[in-house]
Amino acid sequence: MSIIIESFDLTRKFGNLTAVEDLNVRVNKGEILGFLGPNGAGKTTSIRMLAGTIAPTRGYAVVAGIRTDKEVEKLHEVIGLLTEAPGFYERLTARENLLYFARFYHINSDLQVDKYLKKMDLWERRNHKVGTFSKGMKQRLALARALVHEPEVLFLDEPTAALDPKSAREVRELILKLKEEGSTIFLSTHNLEEAELLCNQIAVFRTRLVILDTPYNLRNSLFQRQAIVELEEVDDNIINKVKSLDFVLNVGKDGRQLIIELKDFDNNRPELIRCIVENNGKIQSVFEKRHSLEEIYLTLIKEGGKG
Repeated sequence: MSIIIESFDLTRKFGNLTAVEDLNVRVNKGEILGFLGPNGAGKTTSIRMLAGTIAPTRGYAVVAGIRTDKEVEKLHEVIGLLTEAPGFYERLTARENLLYFARFYHINSDLQVDKYLKKMDLWERRNHKVGTFSKGMKQRLALARALVHEPEVLFLDEPTAALDPKSAREVRELILKLKEEGSTIFLSTHNLEEAELLCNQIAVFRTRLVILDTPYNLRNSLFQRQAIVELEEVDDNIINKVKSLDFVLNVGKDGRQLIIELKDFDNNRPELIRCIVENNGKIQSVFEKRHSLEEIYLTLIKEGGKG
């Protein structure tokens, strides 16, 4: 895959306050990067630098082959930006709003506006004033505005913030469609469920980048893989036999479940099951404990905040 977003020690200061320090990220074409961090961590400032709306104090970034601090007008032709609080002309209709913004680009405005009103399921409301729209409808219109010129890269800053659950789900479904169509998306969010559902990679950020990796790799690097064995009945004999296995690192008990840490989960699991069965354990189910993105995030934020 080719890299389409890359930053090099990207830094922004506001007076004595460092909002973003030495940000280095890479995003491959066609991927969604989830940019996670608490409020005030510098996520919006990072997006503003990557989208060329503010200049870095130090460092630089390249998006779709364009220096974001050098060729801003050229950059804006190939990116789409959804800000946390997108504004519209509320006395104009949805179509009039989109036409106004579409005419900044070298595109067939009428054709593209109609295409994205339909794509965002707003066609039936195209001639209604935006002031009558719900938050969810305005967010879909904002996505249409960001996409109307069919950009190579899409920056989304908290796209479901302040939306009701139904509207948030609608926006997430639209983002999933864009992902399936091969869009490259830089998604800033503090919604962990959203990030887990949508993202290929996760960047945990708190002024500085704490870590950047896939959700799968983050789980495996932070937590020992655990087998959960549910038995008809748990007795001390089975627990002691399991503990005696040289590849077992730890054994815990929760009701009828044994929680077992293994040195090599995939290779050790068959022998573990054999041991339990040979000692008259009646197994109901065996599965791997799956640590949530919330556990990963909280662990990383805690570690990233030390010092």
